[in-house]
Amino acid sequence: MTPTPGGPPDPGTGPEQGAATEPAAVPDPGTAPGPGTAPAPGTAPAPASADAPAGRGPAGRGWPGALRRRPVAVTAAIAAAVIVGIAVTGVTVGSGSAAPHTLGRAKNFSLGVLGQPGRRISLQSMAGRPVIVNFFASWCAPCQRETPLIARFYRDSGGRPAIIGVDVNDSASAAMKFIRKSGVTYPVVADPAPMTAAVAYNLPGLPATFFLNSRHIIVKRVYGPVTQAELSSGARLTAGRAG
Repeated sequence: MTPTPGGPPDPGTGPEQGAATEPAAVPDPGTAPGPGTAPAPGTAPAPASADAPAGRGPAGRGWPGALRRRPVAVTAAIAAAVIVGIAVTGVTVGSGSAAPHTLGRAKNFSLGVLGQPGRRISLQSMAGRPVIVNFFASWCAPCQRETPLIARFYRDSGGRPAIIGVDVNDSASAAMKFIRKSGVTYPVVADPAPMTAAVAYNLPGLPATFFLNSRHIIVKRVYGPVTQAELSSGARLTAGRAG
């Protein structure tokens, strides 16, 4: 993800083990990365293509149009800062092991509920409850495979722990169609540009999933599509049990 200009990643959110092996889909200004643009973690830079459809990035992934208007120099600097921060904090990909310590307190957000004008959900309103926060978008290819899995996990677990979906920089109509097709029954909030929640969580790309205990301390996070095993182990960690 290429977030809005800001500082380096929050040192309070440290390393996570258990990220899925597939790289996250990372929004981009709409063209393949040019010289000096840092690639997303786990992905190789794709060559520029003169015949690429407008509004689509490397490897045929969909990219949000709003980000295409961002200055390339700024987005390159931000992407580099995010990658450096991840390297410093030691985020690993595909380890599958439980986090050895907590990753800091989750940042509060208050966003409108998708498809329900006037209704908002804040993380603070769920104080005292374990929560899984999943950042996704309908245009994100890995999310299209991950979201039905999370929806099924939520139904099978009887809604415990609670799950909040955060739809990032998406069109409301596309997002509504996507969550209905995926069988989502947990609440989904919209995080349109400038993507205040996504930026606050220092996302390197989509999807990204955060597991919070009842005090909303991050006990596990996964960058990339989450697996059934990671959902199960993360849910146990949110309840204070060994992963």
